[in-house]
Amino acid sequence: MSDAVAPGAPIRVLVIDDEAGVRRIFTKVLSRAEMDVTEASDGMEALGILEKQSFDVILSDITMPSLSGVSLLAAVRERDLTVQVIFATGNPSLETAMRAVELGAMRYLTKPIDHRLLVETVREAARLHRLALLKQEAMSLVGTMHPLAADRIGLQTAFSRVLECMQLHFQPVVSVKERRIWGYEALLRSSDSVLPTPISVLEAAERLDRLRDLGRRVRFLAAAAISSLPDETRLLVNLHPSDLEDPEILSQSAPLTPFAARVILEVTERTDISGRREVEAHAGALRQLGFGVAIDDLGAGYAGLLSFLQLRPTVAKIDMGLVRNINSDPRRQAVTQSLVQLCRELRVEVIVEGIESAEERDMLIALGCDLMQGYFFAKPSPRFESIEPECWP
Repeated sequence: MSDAVAPGAPIRVLVIDDEAGVRRIFTKVLSRAEMDVTEASDGMEALGILEKQSFDVILSDITMPSLSGVSLLAAVRERDLTVQVIFATGNPSLETAMRAVELGAMRYLTKPIDHRLLVETVREAARLHRLALLKQEAMSLVGTMHPLAADRIGLQTAFSRVLECMQLHFQPVVSVKERRIWGYEALLRSSDSVLPTPISVLEAAERLDRLRDLGRRVRFLAAAAISSLPDETRLLVNLHPSDLEDPEILSQSAPLTPFAARVILEVTERTDISGRREVEAHAGALRQLGFGVAIDDLGAGYAGLLSFLQLRPTVAKIDMGLVRNINSDPRRQAVTQSLVQLCRELRVEVIVEGIESAEERDMLIALGCDLMQGYFFAKPSPRFESIEPECWP
């Protein structure tokens, strides 16, 4: 990862071109503009330099022996998501220019390049590099997706890395009346510096059109964990609505199918499922295979009844936004009690999420709730943890 240049420090530029004369001209022009310039004669030499040094800007030819500029960019993005790349070529083509920009190149210049334009472009790229570093730091503080998500090759690299290394953590769902663990929800966890949160991973999958890859990986990991699932408990696995359109999920050879009787598939209400023709049929097929079907985030998603009509859930999870400080909010109490009663009339079990205090737990018991989940009982863990005795009413 590149480090920010201190204010007033020279801009660090790596110039890559297999024509020595062109390299010398670029170096001379940029050095006169008080920039710190390093030269490489081809892409392979440049990668060796990048292993040891960091730069604000890379100025590279497109067509080079052994490693093209576009291939170099892909390799650079595996190491650094913030350095700005400018391509220069004597043989421009629209297809190459579009591909370069798609992969995250900042600019595409045609040789011969006006010296003033070259200096101005590199300076602009250096400013963008500093901005990228600041955005990266700011977004890491708030836990959102990496600011360079628009850099497709960088996002692809990070997402593929997450698929290989991500884990599932498990949070208990308890029956307070029976004082036992009813089930566990499987929650995606990432330790990747670029995509560190479940939301950032999901956003990346949506942007890259790889929701199916993410869903299959989650279900594979969930199936692998079931051998350790305590007896008489269920595993709740989150689905994106698009997962219901994946033919693999209905296959007899799918990872979760042998364990269908112990698995509840959660579909969030936060995503609109209208217009998804396969959802209702596939939800019915999943029930026939033995899976339970749950609606997640009830009360925080779309207000219509379409999700209930299409999914016909066996479980509904009331969103934590309704639970927060419910012990002191009569309006939240009334809405939650009505939702619980209505779901009971529809023969749908209710799980209340987000309990963080004994006061919230006790009020929910008074409102007729039984199944609960939240940090008050246990935080998500890579293991199927038990509940501390003091958590029970």
